[in-house]
Amino acid sequence: MGDGSIAPRFGNARALLGIVAGAGASYGLYKLLSGGGFKRNKKSAANESPGVRRSESSEAPLPPGSLVARVSGLDVVAPRPVDAASGEITQQSSGNLDPQHLKMLLSCLKTSSNPSERCRMLLTLGNSAAFTVNQNLIRDFEGIHIIAGFLSDPLAEVRVQTLNALNNLCMNIQNQEQIKVYVPQVLELIEMSPVNSDLQLAALRLLTNLSVTDKHQHLLKKSITLLLSLLVVSKEALQIQASKVLVNLSSNPDMMDDIVQAQAPASVVLLFDSRTATAVLLRLLTFAGNLKAWRASAQVADELRRTQDCLFRVMLDESSQLHSRLVQLLSHPDVEIQSQVARILT
Repeated sequence: MGDGSIAPRFGNARALLGIVAGAGASYGLYKLLSGGGFKRNKKSAANESPGVRRSESSEAPLPPGSLVARVSGLDVVAPRPVDAASGEITQQSSGNLDPQHLKMLLSCLKTSSNPSERCRMLLTLGNSAAFTVNQNLIRDFEGIHIIAGFLSDPLAEVRVQTLNALNNLCMNIQNQEQIKVYVPQVLELIEMSPVNSDLQLAALRLLTNLSVTDKHQHLLKKSITLLLSLLVVSKEALQIQASKVLVNLSSNPDMMDDIVQAQAPASVVLLFDSRTATAVLLRLLTFAGNLKAWRASAQVADELRRTQDCLFRVMLDESSQLHSRLVQLLSHPDVEIQSQVARILT
């Protein structure tokens, strides 16, 4: 079983876990440590029973008639193909980009010194990457590494558009093999960015899609404490996205040792409350159901009880408040929440 200890970047880890107000604070406060493995999971969101482990992909608004907007959640800014006479790029659909247009966009992106131009080009590439043919072309043109290079751009909006483009590219299994090397950088962006920022949300969307299957979930085993802390301090949109990643990771039995050992804010259990947004609560119940499906030997459970502030003690130990809070949720007005709670309790 892996080591569940956490080495904070500044100061005492227990003190850091107590910081649950300060929603404008940065998450550049701690490093995360653990070990682990990976296995199998599936796709879904809310209708989870404790015995059936599920995972989620990143969701987006669904403007009618627009595949690009449906997949990326972005306003469609169509790329403009090159005019032969002027060398300018003219209007065209994102789905109809010719290979030379993608190649030109990537070339221009590499050399652009104008932040607003970089944003527009990244947005165009991200929208075009909603189509499988373009996902493959961008990879063939070494575009993933070109795009990912802007994760360190000084302008936050450029980094956001970079993450959005990588998110769409990530829906391609072959592309994930290249994108996975940037996971540490994406996690650092989450840690260092203001809570509830567009940067954090875009980064979590990328991690959600990367963790839908079990292949790369082990890369996120050091992020459990970060995700749990975000649940406590963030607003609904970010809570939903962080809980999606946790649902994906907890759907994999081979990740469970790392999850239950991770340090967790004690206040996580307070989110199991009727005042928590329904969309968040449904995912938290799925996460709790996945945890409850895990079975520890008596020896392992005793070891975990001696590990201060670990998730096992917060949510699974007999001393946890979770059971009493779940009982209270049986009277929740939402029928689906009632059903989820009943499954967990029985």
